[in-house]
Amino acid sequence: MVNQLTINVGFYMLMPYLAGHLSHGLGMAAWAVGLVLGARNLSQQGLFLLGGTLADRLGYKNVIVAGCLLRTSGFVLLGFADSLGALLVASAATGFAGALFNPAVRAYLAHAAADRRVEAFALFNVFYQAGTLLGPLIGLTLVAVDFRLVCLVAGGLFAALTVLQIRALPPCHAVPVAAAGVLGDWRAIVGNRPFLLFAVAMTGAYVVSFQIYLVLPLEVGDAGAVTAIFALSAAVAVVGQSRITSWARERWAPPYAISMGLASMGVAFVPPALCAALWPDATAARVGAILVCAVVLTFGTTLSYPFEMDTVVRLSGERLVATHYGLYNTVAGVGIALGNLLTGALLDTGVRVLTWIALAALGGAGALAVHLLGRAGRLAGSEPVAVVGSRVA
Repeated sequence: MVNQLTINVGFYMLMPYLAGHLSHGLGMAAWAVGLVLGARNLSQQGLFLLGGTLADRLGYKNVIVAGCLLRTSGFVLLGFADSLGALLVASAATGFAGALFNPAVRAYLAHAAADRRVEAFALFNVFYQAGTLLGPLIGLTLVAVDFRLVCLVAGGLFAALTVLQIRALPPCHAVPVAAAGVLGDWRAIVGNRPFLLFAVAMTGAYVVSFQIYLVLPLEVGDAGAVTAIFALSAAVAVVGQSRITSWARERWAPPYAISMGLASMGVAFVPPALCAALWPDATAARVGAILVCAVVLTFGTTLSYPFEMDTVVRLSGERLVATHYGLYNTVAGVGIALGNLLTGALLDTGVRVLTWIALAALGGAGALAVHLLGRAGRLAGSEPVAVVGSRVA
């Protein structure tokens, strides 16, 4: 939990201010800024599967430590690099670091929590969201002094976390190397049809939840309103996560809880759609509708997330868990990229209500897909695979 809190504080302390540093501090053209930012996203999303595979084979702790160490160097280099080539290397290193430790952290947590995975992932999300709230506030204070100071402090946090993980994080098992090798493992996971169907069904959830970083800030424009969006979102998750998870677990099966979360995400876009249709020029109404959207959207994410993460473990048969998380994140990343392209195209039409309707429909479609998979018994998972002679990493 401390791991994820520190990771998010360090990441969100720096990344929101990187574009401004590149464009204003270094005077880079917009295309170059986009290239540097895109390098991080591409290396992270594109290498999640590799990161998960390494975690399963080398041990979760080893890969978590390697990821934290790599991000330390990447953040420091971002602060002092002034050439496009060096910035691309730093950005790609930062992304690959995320591809290393994200699947490993989730697999480690799933292994350590055993049959209390849902509660563990609920608590995990509390720390995750707290980091997203604290990071930008700390970064805002530091960037007023110097962007390099932001990078040094963020890098220092990851360096301290690296040392802490080496000294305090207990080793966690890794599966033995299968005779079929890495490609054999990947073929087995790709052949896990229920897992792939679930991953595809959940892409809609990732597309709509990502709009808190894209469409909602673009719609309100004002910096104060954007800050309110993120603050409200983090507050809902931090304050409500445990209560929402406990309430849902007492009443619903995991597939139904996930589908209700996705349905809530779709409903979140109804207020902005109504506002765009009925009061297109009312600024106060538009901002209010966006804030309501952010709260309901976060509620839906908060409701579904712990059950979603647990479902991935169950569908993996508790074997090659990090690799499953890696492929799952890759599928989500591809979905986000395609979804954002389509969302941007809708925004460019100038007919705002179309964007909101499309996002609401996407959330509803995802909810229906997960519900149907659950009713068909596709999300029940398989029995854990007994691994003989597994080694400790």
